[in-house]
Amino acid sequence: MARTAVPGRLTGRLRWQTATVEDVRDETATARTLVLRAPEWRGHAAGQHVDVRLTAEDGYSTQRSYSLASAPGGDRIELTVQRIGDGEVSPYLVDVLETGDQLELRGPVGGWFVWDPADPSPVLLMAGGSGVVPLMSMIRARGSAGSRVPFRLLYSVRAPEERYYAGELGPGGAQGGLDVTHLYTRSAPEGPRRPPGRLTGDDVAAYGWPAEFTPMCFVCGPTGFVERAAGILVAQGHDPQRIRTERFGPVGG
Repeated sequence: MARTAVPGRLTGRLRWQTATVEDVRDETATARTLVLRAPEWRGHAAGQHVDVRLTAEDGYSTQRSYSLASAPGGDRIELTVQRIGDGEVSPYLVDVLETGDQLELRGPVGGWFVWDPADPSPVLLMAGGSGVVPLMSMIRARGSAGSRVPFRLLYSVRAPEERYYAGELGPGGAQGGLDVTHLYTRSAPEGPRRPPGRLTGDDVAAYGWPAEFTPMCFVCGPTGFVERAAGILVAQGHDPQRIRTERFGPVGG
């Protein structure tokens, strides 16, 4: 999925720079993480994204925005891209791009959907499908900063084989103080805590933070998931000012 316009987009002038692919790894059958070295990278905050531009030999150019999955720091960044079947950009990034190839990127972009490591509030992350990518940046930022802020992630995904970052978010990979709950909508592994189905208020009550804890809440995914999740949070008494949302939508991939 590619991004739609979101509040808080930075308006400062950003210029295109060249990044080199240093590594690629498959997350699922249709999603791939790109590890990029960008010597001119000026750093980013957890939750921001970049614009990626591809230019054909005949001069035709197109661009899409993708979330940063890496923690801030250094000149290496990671993007996780979901292939869109009829897309212009994502099929190339997922199926064609190889180590040593170069692409153009611009960023970082976005100043509202970000986690501040200096904020001591507990954090609730709610992801639908590929919406986990910017939340993974927050999780990794927490780990790299040695933060003790408690995080809870509710990750809604259709089936176990469609989970991103299975090693890091699985039973043996989670950081101390990070609770991860996978909520399956189509099919679930043997012995799940809940049958497959859409996110419910009971899920949020069971695996999220109570409203009286005043957590910072970050919700990312398709529009339907985001609206449902945010509505549940508000209905359970969470302060709307502490609920930050970002929507993904099909805009050509």
